[in-house]
Amino acid sequence: MNESMTVVGLQTGSPPRRGVLRAVAMMLAGVVSLAACGGIETIAIAGEREPLKVVATIGMLGDAARQIAGDRANVTSLMNEGVDPHTYKPTPGDVRAMSGADVILYNGLHLEGRMADVIVRMAGRRSVVRATETIDESLLREPAEFAGHFDPHVWFDVSLWKSVVGRVRDALIEKDPAGKEAYALAASEYLLLLDELHAYAKASIASIPEKNRVLVTAHDAFGYFGRAYGLEVLAIQGISTDSEASLQDINALVDTLVARKVPAVFIESSVPRKTIDALIEGCKGRGHTVRVGGELFSDALGRKGTAAGTYVGMVLHNVEAVTRALGGTIPDARPLRLSAYMARFETPPTPTRVNTPAPAAPSEKP
Repeated sequence: MNESMTVVGLQTGSPPRRGVLRAVAMMLAGVVSLAACGGIETIAIAGEREPLKVVATIGMLGDAARQIAGDRANVTSLMNEGVDPHTYKPTPGDVRAMSGADVILYNGLHLEGRMADVIVRMAGRRSVVRATETIDESLLREPAEFAGHFDPHVWFDVSLWKSVVGRVRDALIEKDPAGKEAYALAASEYLLLLDELHAYAKASIASIPEKNRVLVTAHDAFGYFGRAYGLEVLAIQGISTDSEASLQDINALVDTLVARKVPAVFIESSVPRKTIDALIEGCKGRGHTVRVGGELFSDALGRKGTAAGTYVGMVLHNVEAVTRALGGTIPDARPLRLSAYMARFETPPTPTRVNTPAPAAPSEKP
């Protein structure tokens, strides 16, 4: 058996020097001691910090977590573009993602009604956070038709959503205290951006002629939006899309639109447009033309990678779509932070290629 194996650059087949042996022995003793007290594991973790695994039920919460956590967390949103949270049922993949999460964020206020059982089960094993729990209940809407429950669509009042952002920040700090300074700084910057968004929304909607400040949508998701920015909100369905609109509901709203000469109605990205189409046809039959003012994002963000795929971009899209459709004027310029944020999603113009003619060949002298 050949015993000339290499250890720390030495061959055991040749007699080692006494000083080298002593150095090797001391090094090995240090390694053993470090392993015994858990030092090796600590060094590995310090060198390669594992990002937090954060799972959010809705895209708006997922976006808030990404804005605050940056690369300190991997964030998964269970409901993305075009998904209706009122009727959404968790998939086996959702349950697996939640089971492996460090932090689970959900809106609450009965928004994720069909996920309630799963969320309750996870609360016994994972860090589960109801992101709306820090909002003062006196600021929550409690529509009569939603007897005993609050309106869950709090993201449409940016000033209320700031409380949610604060709760997300605190949840991340609770799970990752080492990142406290980074989370606090990112959240502070993001809250300043939301202040600008809130002020911009107020100024934009205020430009709509007063008689036109009526927002008509498929379901009553925009109550907070109307209250915050000065719009009367009319909807075919109630707070939840879980129930069907009746013909009586549609006809009653047709009467209102015809009597008040409302110019536009809006479809929603996460709700089928059939009831809005019925509304338009009903008005047409009564001699009043009402048009679709645009598509609004209500219960879900837009496509990933676009401005509308973020909370700020979604709200801004809705504000500007409503302002234009109802006869208002978009402000000439966006505030500094808001402008810089949106510039990230604007594709720079492709430079025009100019074809320069080749120089003419020199003529030969006769």
